Amino acid sequence: MAFLEVKNYRKKFGDNEVLKGVSFSLEKGEVLAVIGSSGGGKTTLLRCLNFLETPDEGTLVLGGETLFDASEKAERAESAIRQKRLHFGLVFQQFNLFPQYTVFKNITLAGMLLAKAEYRQKKRDFAAVLAAAPKEERKKLKAQQKEILAEIRANQKRHIEEKAESLLARVGLSEKRGAYPFELSGGQQQRVAIARALALNPDILCFDEPTSALDPELTGEVLKVIRGLKSSESTMIVVTHEMAFARSVADKVIFIADGEIAEEGTPEEVFASPKNEKTRAFLQRSLAAGGEE
Repeated sequence: MAFLEVKNYRKKFGDNEVLKGVSFSLEKGEVLAVIGSSGGGKTTLLRCLNFLETPDEGTLVLGGETLFDASEKAERAESAIRQKRLHFGLVFQQFNLFPQYTVFKNITLAGMLLAKAEYRQKKRDFAAVLAAAPKEERKKLKAQQKEILAEIRANQKRHIEEKAESLLARVGLSEKRGAYPFELSGGQQQRVAIARALALNPDILCFDEPTSALDPELTGEVLKVIRGLKSSESTMIVVTHEMAFARSVADKVIFIADGEIAEEGTPEEVFASPKNEKTRAFLQRSLAAGGEE
């Protein structure tokens, strides 16, 4: 069984059917490049995978667990959707960093908020235990609980901050931990966004045109970081217009046209011997525009 299985994803916005039965699979540690012309459905596919949009039809299975099945009654509770999102990390085109926070806080914020929610739940659980305890034991039990909760909070903070420091080093920005987004170049901001997505340990890291908002001279530094993330434990889906990057880094490529997968295969199969006329036309246009530089 594949690590990720997407089956028959369909999505409409009004009368416009953007996804028309998209299906693909991915093994753990593989990199999937998604290519295609603007408006073909690439970004909508990523948003559906990350549960920022809800597919009208289809199923999503991750690690043998069905995370989404449109045929079943959907769980609309925000907490349930949030838990599903934790399986996926998404790096946006426009960075989406919080301008009022430092680089370090941008990376640690989501983890701190999740830790706070977990801490509050543990506190509620302890309160229930305390309420059920015999009266003569409550004072001692309360003191023990207070000590345990303090240790939990300290451990959460230390783990999140150590992870952030490690990720900053990984993307080459340790010296920028106290800087604000406006003090960074576009390439540096995108590298912070990558570190932020990795901070929650997603099963699959998704990129939506990660270099489209960058000047050509800054594109290389971001692509270098993404290349460096490739490993047997790092599964990635990259929507990109950088054909040379897709060809050199991806294990599998899918070409989406008009909401459907027109072609899929290894980079060699798709780029060197495309079978679909739409794929051939797209690649010719990309080459003419310098997409293989």
